[in-house]
Amino acid sequence: MDLRYSESDEAFRKELRSWLDSEVPAHGRPPSEHDWPARREYDTAWQRKLYEAGYAGINWPKEFGGRDASLTEQLVYYEEIARANAPYVGVNFVGLLHGGPTLMSEGTPEQREKHIGPIIRGEEVWCQGFSEPSAGSDLAALKTKAELDGDHYVVSGHKIWTSFAQVSDYCELLVRTNPEEKHRGITWLAMPMDLEGIEIRPLPTIVGSSEFSELFLENVRVPVSCRIGKENDGWRVTNVTLSFERGTAFASDIYQLQESLRELTRLAKVLTRDDAVAWEDRTLRRDVGHLAAELDGLWALVKYMVSEAGKTGVPGLTGSCVKLYYTELKQRLGDLSLRLLGRASLSRDDVGGMASETIVYEALQSLSMTIAGGTSQIQRNIISERVLGLPREPR
Repeated sequence: MDLRYSESDEAFRKELRSWLDSEVPAHGRPPSEHDWPARREYDTAWQRKLYEAGYAGINWPKEFGGRDASLTEQLVYYEEIARANAPYVGVNFVGLLHGGPTLMSEGTPEQREKHIGPIIRGEEVWCQGFSEPSAGSDLAALKTKAELDGDHYVVSGHKIWTSFAQVSDYCELLVRTNPEEKHRGITWLAMPMDLEGIEIRPLPTIVGSSEFSELFLENVRVPVSCRIGKENDGWRVTNVTLSFERGTAFASDIYQLQESLRELTRLAKVLTRDDAVAWEDRTLRRDVGHLAAELDGLWALVKYMVSEAGKTGVPGLTGSCVKLYYTELKQRLGDLSLRLLGRASLSRDDVGGMASETIVYEALQSLSMTIAGGTSQIQRNIISERVLGLPREPR
């Protein structure tokens, strides 16, 4: 597939860039990481602006309110969003980037009608209730149980690392409906977050934010109508969800890494080390060059993945390759940034006119990326077994 930019793509870029140059400064800076109601208002207001301007759901079909942009227009979109330093998708991440697409693929007409419009307009926020403390990286080992009682599932259990739970309207929840089957005993529910029996406990992270929470569920009655897909078919539905999370969900973030590397290079050309400009360090220049080349390669892999999704409607196993490479490369960029900052990296504030607060935040935040959405070890297993066809790991 030809992914070179056409005159039409460049016209779209010009239109989008003009809109972003006007709207991004007007939207202002995001509120504190600790004020989640304000963060919800900020993120959903930006989503409404995107929707009203026709830029929301860039790859979603028009029947669901999206723009249905071509593959090359999607790439232009990700590039321009990163260039303009536009507001991050934030609390809309789960709903927009894999919950909504999962509903489009697996939901009933009634479920699509109920949720997809509110998600894309920024009226409905979702969180993800997949991980459990006792399951570790083995997602299918989850124990949160759901027992059928009339037209409700009665759910009890414990979830962890639930992003944006404190401001969410719905949770994409995995539950065990058949204790005798591991993978074939799981069901996917769209659980309303205002039901009785749900307790949310925020978890502070190393960067000082509290976007993660624990969910404690005790006899929560979830209507059967909230089930996505068939009972005990949740593992297959989950893999559709995760293919979106590991694939196109990171496209804009990956392009943003290129801007972060350019910022690091600019900083290296003004900082001094041992009475010399840091950029004079050959080792530093070599490492920057390697990262730049790898970022170019990663962006080419993103283009391949978007092309793949365009043909099948769902990102393929390439998403695991992208997720693995992106998250580990982000950590190496963080390490290089801290090395450049030197002692200033010990501060959480800007030092000597440098944006060290942001650099340290990004470096620390990158530590979680090789765990979230499936650990690097899990991605390597998927790549070796399903992409390369190597023998399965003994289990």
